[in-house]
Amino acid sequence: METIEQKPTGPSASRGKKIAAIASVAAFFILLALLAVFVGVPLVKNLGDPAAFRAWVDARGFWGRVLFVGVITLQVIVAFIPAEPLEIAAGYAFGAVWGTLLVWIGLILGSTIVFLFVRKIGVKAVEVFFPREKIDSIKYLNNEKALNAAAFILFLIPGTPKDLLTYIAGLTKIRLLPWVLLTSIARLPSVLTSTIGGDAIGTQKYGFAILVFAATAVASVAGMLLYRAAQKKRALREAGKALAGQPLAEPPADPANNAKAIEPTAGETGKHA
Repeated sequence: METIEQKPTGPSASRGKKIAAIASVAAFFILLALLAVFVGVPLVKNLGDPAAFRAWVDARGFWGRVLFVGVITLQVIVAFIPAEPLEIAAGYAFGAVWGTLLVWIGLILGSTIVFLFVRKIGVKAVEVFFPREKIDSIKYLNNEKALNAAAFILFLIPGTPKDLLTYIAGLTKIRLLPWVLLTSIARLPSVLTSTIGGDAIGTQKYGFAILVFAATAVASVAGMLLYRAAQKKRALREAGKALAGQPLAEPPADPANNAKAIEPTAGETGKHA
């Protein structure tokens, strides 16, 4: 009789999955490190000099633009790399229109890679950049509507921290296409302000660049204050609901009253006698 081969289960199977996950994360970040060293470092060296940066890009023609998209993608994946300097660089290297388009493509690619990687590996991929306490602090992980609303607001406001939500999305039930579409649209105003300002610096319109960056800073501060106020209001509302759901505590019994209630009266003593 032909025997059916069974897949290993139990501790050995879970250990194998853990080893595979660790190996995947390691390979992923080795690839990122190579990209950072051979592409990111030469590009970032020229960010402070618009003429040198343009020359670096133009010398590589079409591939210079491809490499820049790769650097933006890398920035999304490596959560601690700031986005704004690269977006400004895109403006003064490629102009506002092309700079916005290249940054936008890189953001979409990076967000898609992060989403699929976290969906495949799980929370271990997120813990590479963020402590478990910070991940657990996101209260709306299982609430798709709340996650979408928070993500849209944060991605819409320039200068807000978007990295954690980019990684958190892969842990939720949200689908890839709606998530990428929502965040890509929400990112556009922030990217536009950076690339327009960068384009103004590249064309030596410094007054206009200062105006753009000042307006962006005001919008960022106002948006952050509104978001924090909304978060505080939400936290108070949730605390109120939790408190209302708890049973009322009964006052402790008075031993003296209990003794009086148990002690028989004179009439009751006579009846028993």
